[in-house]
Amino acid sequence: MADPTTPTRRAPSKLRQAVRLLRGLLAGHRRLFLTAVGGASVYAICTVLSAFVVRLVTDRVITPRFTTGHVAVGTVLGVLGLVIGVALVRAAGVVVRRVWAGRTAWRVNEGLTRSVVQRYVDQPVPWHRRQTAGDLISRAGLDAEAATTVLNPLPFASSVIVMLVISSAWMLVTDAVLGLFAVALFPILIGLNLVYQRRADRYYDAAQDELGRLSAAVHESFDGVTVVKSLGAEQRETERLGLIAGRLRDARMGAVRVRSTFEALLDGIPNAANTALLVVGAYRVRAGAATVGELASFFYLFTLLVFPLRLIGFVLSDLPHSLAGWNRVREVLDAPVQPDPARTLGRSPDGAVRLHGVHYRHEGARDVLDGVDAEIPAGRTVAVVGATGAGKTTLLHLVAGLIEPSSGRIEVPAGDTLLVFQEPFLTVGTVRENVTLGRPIADRDVDEAVVTACAEFCYDLPNGLATMVGERGVGLSGGQRQRIALARALVRRPAVLLLDDTTSALDPATEAAVLANLRRQLGSMTVLAVASRPSTIALADDVLYLVDGVVAAHGRHEALLAGVPGYRTLIEAFEHDRAALDAAAGEDAGEAAEATVGAGAEVRP
Repeated sequence: MADPTTPTRRAPSKLRQAVRLLRGLLAGHRRLFLTAVGGASVYAICTVLSAFVVRLVTDRVITPRFTTGHVAVGTVLGVLGLVIGVALVRAAGVVVRRVWAGRTAWRVNEGLTRSVVQRYVDQPVPWHRRQTAGDLISRAGLDAEAATTVLNPLPFASSVIVMLVISSAWMLVTDAVLGLFAVALFPILIGLNLVYQRRADRYYDAAQDELGRLSAAVHESFDGVTVVKSLGAEQRETERLGLIAGRLRDARMGAVRVRSTFEALLDGIPNAANTALLVVGAYRVRAGAATVGELASFFYLFTLLVFPLRLIGFVLSDLPHSLAGWNRVREVLDAPVQPDPARTLGRSPDGAVRLHGVHYRHEGARDVLDGVDAEIPAGRTVAVVGATGAGKTTLLHLVAGLIEPSSGRIEVPAGDTLLVFQEPFLTVGTVRENVTLGRPIADRDVDEAVVTACAEFCYDLPNGLATMVGERGVGLSGGQRQRIALARALVRRPAVLLLDDTTSALDPATEAAVLANLRRQLGSMTVLAVASRPSTIALADDVLYLVDGVVAAHGRHEALLAGVPGYRTLIEAFEHDRAALDAAAGEDAGEAAEATVGAGAEVRP
């Protein structure tokens, strides 16, 4: 996403990055987050109060019962009520913290994902062509989720700070010696967390990057599974994915090793401190400098603080993970929206399509189109003909506004200019959903588009237009998918319809019927169709003949056959190729029939 030619700047400190992360994530959600922090603070205060309650229970109930054998009922009930009251308020704080922390994380994740997807929608086609589908999916899914990981433990971690401050003050006031001994351990544990966070940073950054690469590679491999299998490249793809997965494993294992060391220390140091605290406290009680209740409350509170202190480590361990995801998401959100090539198209007052000196070239390459001049009157059906690499598809992409010409000017009529690709894309929904794409379109208009596209076969499917077509239309043939895609364009009644060899998978009779329907039903619509079938070319009003990115001729098919030798030679080559394909198809059918007869089946003419 980032421009490699941009000068590198000194990276901000982790603290600044963390502040920017939280500021960016919580923008618009501060009230939810502060509610969660408020609940966490109530929990923290009640945790310290519970230590005070333990002291009261020990000094007012347990110790008198052992020394005098009697405790007043009122004292027991009062202490019991205090225990229950503190416990209920503490539980309420936990509920508020968890519910509102979860709502905050969910809302932030939802908003972040929506922002990323909206940025994808805002970017024009040329921007998308430079990205990989798997990487875009990863940034809108895995990276957005990773960026919000830190939000779940963050309210609890904030309560730990409150808890440390209050408990430190309470312990120092209660017994300065024991308090200093306990409080001295807090900086050690916090420092241990900071060291861990710094050690784990690079592993989480590397793991998140490798996860994005793996997602992109897997998506690419699965998307081209038929190509991979047909070329016998399974081993190569396995090795490629294995290499990326290996780097991801190494990064994750490095993070696990650091975390396991950290958790071992975080378990061992407090346990050793508890033992030392018990020994020092016993001497303080024996010397009369502290009561048993005070020692019990110290021990209880210090034990309670061990897990919250570990939670700070969890937050710090989630922080690099979230920063890695956040930085990848910000690369998308901070990328400027590029100009839409469709905005460069002019408007023709008479409905014609005009190209004035249009050039188009790829970076560092020759011109694909080299000064194209053409005028196509409204309502005409024009076949765009040329050899491979002549610039036919590029011409249609320019007229559709998907790419911007390097120089020159293009004019199109007001209204939609829609392009139907040779390889149509169908969603996993129903036939009707693929035709309407979620728009509220009347049944009459849908039926008219289906009939015009010669897609009446849809009505013979198990559930008619409500039949699920499967991912990418896997349950349909290539010709069926092409006709549904054509109906999807026709239902919008475009002013200009661009067909990029859209009917290549249809038989000649069906293709002729489709073109006849277009001319009869939508007489005012202009049609530009890339064609390589002579019978289809002959049905067009005019032919635009391209040679090496230049309009070599523009006129009637018969006139070009008679007056342009190169055009005649190309058409003869098309006819030869078509005859060869038909012969091959006949041979395949004959072999299939022979195989069927050999299997003992009956074949009827």
